[in-house]
Amino acid sequence: MKNSNEIIGIYPGTFDPITYGHLDIINRATHIVNNLVISVADNKHKKPYFELSERISMIKDSITSIKTNCTIKVVGFDNLLVEHAKDFGAKVIIRGLRAVADFEYEFQMAGMNSKLSPDIETIFLMASENLQLTSARFVKEVAFHNGNIKPFVPRNVLKIFNKKLKESKNEI
Repeated sequence: MKNSNEIIGIYPGTFDPITYGHLDIINRATHIVNNLVISVADNKHKKPYFELSERISMIKDSITSIKTNCTIKVVGFDNLLVEHAKDFGAKVIIRGLRAVADFEYEFQMAGMNSKLSPDIETIFLMASENLQLTSARFVKEVAFHNGNIKPFVPRNVLKIFNKKLKESKNEI
């Protein structure tokens, strides 16, 4: 039987790839909710570099060092976020904000989600100061131009990224 004081939260994203910024939000979210579902979007419109299964695997490997009493689950999804949240009984959607530029889009999405499902709250967590400039899009851009992404991603992600880049160069 579910504990009535239990708070289930969803942290959705593409995580292509997971960065230290994402891990910061995950770690901090575990202080707010009892159960955290990291929901990896299978969004074909974004054309992710990594397959859904690769992104899920990278996240699972990256969160092993997080010390928490919160239960963490990593899943993929390809439906409406609020419907996905309802599937897990989530009452909270957690979103990370890096800069003011993120806010307008996130604010609009939170408003839409609230209209679709008023019983699910959106909580915004500001990225830690030292991680505010980190984004998966910039990490990929640096990697594709042979730059060093080690400061931005966990070791397991760096290893997978380097392997995938090497394989793609061999295909040319």
